[in-house]
Amino acid sequence: METIKKIFPYSFKAKETVGALIVNILIQLLIGFVFGILIAVLAKFPIIGIIIGLLGGLVDLYVLVGIILAILDYMKVLK
Repeated sequence: METIKKIFPYSFKAKETVGALIVNILIQLLIGFVFGILIAVLAKFPIIGIIIGLLGGLVDLYVLVGIILAILDYMKVLK
């Protein structure tokens, strides 16, 4: 569990209220959105487009797992 907390540190910030959970999720979505725009701009270059596309998928997966972990941490499923 310590390894997961090191990889996803923002997902385990203190969340005592639903509002704090929603803010946490919105910040993670905003980070994913900003990286998505950056990746979309860089993907237009033909040589690095495939690599950037794969990187975009990994960023989206990271954000999704981070949101799931934040919800599970709020519900006190994770210790």
